[in-house]
Amino acid sequence: MSAAPGPPTLPDDWTSRAPEPGDVDALVRLHDDALAAAGRPAPADRAHETARVEELVAGPSSWTRRQLVAGPEGEAPAAWATVHDRAAGRTTVALEVAGPDRVAADVADAAAAAMLAWAADAAIGIARLRGVERTQLDASAHSADARSHRWLERAGYRHVRTWLQMSRPVTPTDAPAPEPRPGVTVRRVATSASGIPVAADLQAVHLVLEQSFADHFNSYRESFPEFIARLREDQGHRWDHWWIAEVAMDDGAVLPGGALVASAMAADASGARGTYVEYIGVHRRARGRGVAKALLAAVVADAADRDRAHVALEVDRDSPTGADGLYRALGWTTAHETESWHADVAVEPGEDA
Repeated sequence: MSAAPGPPTLPDDWTSRAPEPGDVDALVRLHDDALAAAGRPAPADRAHETARVEELVAGPSSWTRRQLVAGPEGEAPAAWATVHDRAAGRTTVALEVAGPDRVAADVADAAAAAMLAWAADAAIGIARLRGVERTQLDASAHSADARSHRWLERAGYRHVRTWLQMSRPVTPTDAPAPEPRPGVTVRRVATSASGIPVAADLQAVHLVLEQSFADHFNSYRESFPEFIARLREDQGHRWDHWWIAEVAMDDGAVLPGGALVASAMAADASGARGTYVEYIGVHRRARGRGVAKALLAAVVADAADRDRAHVALEVDRDSPTGADGLYRALGWTTAHETESWHADVAVEPGEDA
């Protein structure tokens, strides 16, 4: 998706436009600058980061996003807003603005307000095409990023959740994985001779995850095609990082009881690589059987086999299942925290955007 109609009201001498492939290097630098302003280190794997930004700007990821870059006329972009059509009634908003070494605080505040207003308009246009009457704007910020919190609050967002970003070191002794409890089997999704995953297994993973999180915070329906397309956009996507836990039920039936989707992480400053758990879910019918532990043991053992240094994941600090306690018991510790900020906007009748 390209930039939505209607340029924002930006600071004097600033202009805006849709990003182009030639902006990739400048946007990588802008991302570094925005991270520094939030007190976060820049990504260590520059090739991975460049590929990530290129995918957003000119790859398949751009098809479900509306984007805008802005900055002083004739200069490289100093702000970048992205509006992602995540699912019906759910729109993800991301904003990055250069730090104080490049943009004065009052100018950054004005630019952020203009870009977030543009993002809300773009989200309304997407929602109108979806045929929904309201859409949720979902933005993420590091817990220590005071300026992003200020911008979001001024734009009408509210802080709704805090997420623990946890990591566990991996050693050679973590492989092989211990045997699951009797009646539980963990395996990778099956693939055809060509290496393409079997559709039934992918559909089972999607269904288990949808049903596992139905009683969790902000749960909403994401269609199977949207789920698959979104995960495949990630630079770290690997089909052999998808697992299913099958459970023997009391009536003798063997059913999918849990699923885990992971990805390959970029190298950190030390050159060490890791595995990231994108999703782990246990179906209600399989809870209390050690399914989560078995899935986690499988992904940790796989990381050990690949000589990776750590396995990371995100968990709701207020998880109704107390998942953070399980992770701590299994060796995960919190590296930092992030926050979800939400705003709801109504869709007025109008022309399709």
